[in-house]
Amino acid sequence: MRKIILAAVVASAALSLSACKKDADDVAVVASDAVTDSASAAADAATAASDAAGAAANAASTAASAASEATTDSVKAAGDAAASAATEASSKM
Repeated sequence: MRKIILAAVVASAALSLSACKKDADDVAVVASDAVTDSASAAADAATAASDAAGAAANAASTAASAASEATTDSVKAAGDAAASAATEASSKM
């Protein structure tokens, strides 16, 4: 009788350990999936940030080019006005 009870206890313990192992495996799979999802989301966020930084750099470059062209046009217009004024002044002399 004792051997039967002992065998039942051992079998019960083995079954409990087996169930715990399955639960642990399930938890490990869920944790692994969560880590993978988090890493993927972080990579996507980094890519989006990099794209935004590139767009900002392009916008800044375009603005600098436009400002340079506007400055060149202003300097040219001022030079033309000065030349015109000098020509007019010399013709009045």
